[in-house]
Amino acid sequence: MYLKRILVTSVVAASGLFLSACATGPDSPATSGSYQCGQLSVAATSVGNGDQLDVDYQGQRLVLKQAVSASGARYVAPEDDETYFWSKGERALFSVKGQKYPECLQDGALEMPFEATGNEPFWHVRLAHKELVLNRPYDTGEPEKVALETTVASRHGRELRGELDGQELTLKVAHQLCEDTMSGAQFPAQVRLELNGEVFQGCGGDPERLFRGAEWVVEDLAGAGIIDSSRMTVEFLDENRLAGRASCNRYGGQYERTAEGMSFDYMFSTKMACAPALMNQEDRFLELMSKVKRASIGRNGQLVLTTSTGEEITAFQSTENKGNP
Repeated sequence: MYLKRILVTSVVAASGLFLSACATGPDSPATSGSYQCGQLSVAATSVGNGDQLDVDYQGQRLVLKQAVSASGARYVAPEDDETYFWSKGERALFSVKGQKYPECLQDGALEMPFEATGNEPFWHVRLAHKELVLNRPYDTGEPEKVALETTVASRHGRELRGELDGQELTLKVAHQLCEDTMSGAQFPAQVRLELNGEVFQGCGGDPERLFRGAEWVVEDLAGAGIIDSSRMTVEFLDENRLAGRASCNRYGGQYERTAEGMSFDYMFSTKMACAPALMNQEDRFLELMSKVKRASIGRNGQLVLTTSTGEEITAFQSTENKGNP
């Protein structure tokens, strides 16, 4: 079963969204605080003398104990080393029973490495901590390295500055949905590159962060709504795994992102029988999933899966607690 997914290249960036805040040091150690792991919101609270960490997410609480680590602060669930929260400054790794979430970021932080691209003219940057690798606009030569310092750190994003061949370079990143003007692909950040007085706009960040970390609950199936009290869901998991409920049965498979879109493949489901109406809805859902060629985020935060014939599956993030892990 197939669904093709977008990878983004250029940008729509509204200048009013960019940053105004006092400079801070984003690399200072921090564990307690709010993090965003893709679409998953996590609150971490250090307890006592710091040897315990309470992690709250999706209405659940994990109580983790500090463990030995070569860097950062690592907390692990008792008798379950596949459940952990490992913070390194304003970034963290989070796993629950082996399910790994996207890199967790405190408000405004950037994943590392962070990449962004713009069109007309083409340019590309790759930021790894304080070093920027830049493919300049209007220049087809080798990429150049620039040392950057963070000058603004706010919950909305980051502003970094450096110097290239005597010219001031500024990179501004705002955590706002960005759609490529050429391909229509989407990214989680709007990016503005300023070089020698010229301004170039682009999109950046890992597109996976738009989809992963949430359970998406279907509210409309190709304009026909859904049966009352029925439930269809979509979850994008680590290692390109796909899972969810199809109405009656659970299903799974793989998803693949390409420059053109997204595809679902190797689909399977359980074989439980339900009422005929539910089974018909399930068959319709799985049929549409097999034809999806595009995944996007709508204006109201909804997931929209569009088939090759223009039919849409619309889903919103679940607000239900999943119970104890």
